Amino acid sequence: MSERIPVKNISPVKVHRPDKSKHDNAYNPRSRIYVRAVTGMLENIRRVLGLWFLGVFAILPWIQYEGHQAILFDIGAQRFNIFGLTLWPQDLTLLAWILMVSAFALFFVTTFAGRVWCGFMCPQTTWTFLYVWFEEKIEGSRNKRMKLDQRKADFDKIWRKTLKHIVWVSIALFTSITFVGYFTPIDYLLIEFFTFNSGFWATLSIIIFTVCTYGNAGWMREIMCLHICPYARFQSAMFDKDTFTVAYDSKRGEHRGPRGRKASREQNTEKGLGDCIDCNLCVQVCPTGIDIRNGLQYECINCGACVDACNGVMEKMNYPKGLISFTSEHQLAGGTTKIFRPKLIGYAIVLVLMTGLLVFEIVSRKPLGIDIIRDRNSLYRETGIGLIENVYTLKILNKSQHSHQYNISIQGLDGHQFIGETQVTVNSGEILNLPVSIAIHPKNLAETVTEFSFVLTTTDEAKDIQQVTEKSKFLYPNL
Repeated sequence: MSERIPVKNISPVKVHRPDKSKHDNAYNPRSRIYVRAVTGMLENIRRVLGLWFLGVFAILPWIQYEGHQAILFDIGAQRFNIFGLTLWPQDLTLLAWILMVSAFALFFVTTFAGRVWCGFMCPQTTWTFLYVWFEEKIEGSRNKRMKLDQRKADFDKIWRKTLKHIVWVSIALFTSITFVGYFTPIDYLLIEFFTFNSGFWATLSIIIFTVCTYGNAGWMREIMCLHICPYARFQSAMFDKDTFTVAYDSKRGEHRGPRGRKASREQNTEKGLGDCIDCNLCVQVCPTGIDIRNGLQYECINCGACVDACNGVMEKMNYPKGLISFTSEHQLAGGTTKIFRPKLIGYAIVLVLMTGLLVFEIVSRKPLGIDIIRDRNSLYRETGIGLIENVYTLKILNKSQHSHQYNISIQGLDGHQFIGETQVTVNSGEILNLPVSIAIHPKNLAETVTEFSFVLTTTDEAKDIQQVTEKSKFLYPNL
C-alpha cells in the first residue's frame, strides 16, 4: 500500500473554434448534380445490364402459364404463383431460405467487388441513369443543362422542361403499373386503370409508386444512395484490403495539374507532374458528385463512370490507362491481390450450401399436405356392437394449381372399419376439414396405443400421382 501511483501532468487541449466572420450561417440547400455523359466499356456493360433488367421486369407479368399469369403474388388469396410452383402461407420457410441466400450472395459479391450491385443492377441506379439519359436527349449536354437552368423562363425552356417531366411521369407510371401487375392480374389492371374502373387499393398503389419513382429517380437521385440506403453504411464491414473497388492511383497521378498534349510524359514527370491532368471529368460523370481522387468514400457506388472518363482522357494523352480503375488496396500499395482468402471462401461455401438446401426444399416440396387432429373430448368410445372407436379430423391441403380427387386409406391397423368419406375433391388452395372415425374390435388390438398411418393418394388423371402418409395413434387404455 506504500507504493505511489505515478501522476503525469498533461497540458490542456486548446480548442480551435471557427471564426464566425469567415463563415455564412445561412442555410445552404443541396447543390444539384449535373451528370455528364460518358462512353466506355463499363458504361456499355451497365447499359446492357440495365436494358436486360428493365426488359425482364416489364415482360415477366405478361407471360402466361397453363392459363394463368406465370408470376402472380396474389396477397388477397394468399397465393404466390411462380410458373408451375404455387406457394402458400405454409411455405414461408422457402421465403426465409431465399432471403438468406440473397443476403449471403450480397456479402460474397461485396467482399469480392465492392458495391457493384449498386452501380450496375440496383433499381435506383438503373432508373436514375434512364432519367438522366432522357434528360440529356431533351435538354442537351451537361453544360447546356446548366445554362438552361440559369436562363429565364422562355418558350424553349418551358417546352423542354415540360416534355422532360411528361416523359419522367410516363416512365414512372409504366413502372408502377408493371410493379402492381405482379400482385394483380396485369391484363385486367391495365384496362381497368385507364378506364377508371380499377379497385381502390390497386389505384392507390399505382399512384404511390408513380410518385415514388418520379421523386426518387428524377429529384432525389443520389440522396437515396447517400442518406437513405442502409447498404452504404454497413458495406465497409465486408471490405478488406483485397476487395476490388473503384480507386485512384495517387502515386501515379500526383502531383496533378494541366499540361499541353505536345509535352511528353517524361517531360511532365521531370516537372513534378503526375498523370492526372486535373480535368475534373471524373467528378462531372459521377452520379453521386464525389471526387474519387480523395480516396475510398462510402458514397461511391462503384458504377465505374469515372473509370471510363479517365481512360478516355489517358487515351487522348497517350498515357497508360488505369489511373482510375477497379483495383484493391494491396494492389495500389504495390502488392498482389489475394482472390482466394478465408472470408471470401467462407461466404462462397455458405452460399453454395444454402442454395443447395433451397433447391432441395423446392424439389422435395409436395403440393399436398395432411394434418391429423384427434378428438379432444374423449380418448375413445364403445359402439353398440362392442367396437372401439377413435374420432379424427383430417385437414387436407391442396397446394397445387388445380383441384384434385384424393383417396383416403389406412395402413398398419388390421381389422379396422373406416367410417367417413374415402374419396374427396379439394380445390386449388383449399383446406378441407374432414371428420372421420375408425372402429376396431378389441381382440385386434395388442397394445393400448397402436400406431398407424393415414394415406392420401390422388385418384384423378393428374400428371404426377401424389401420395402423402401421416402417422397417428389409436387409443384404448382399458385393454
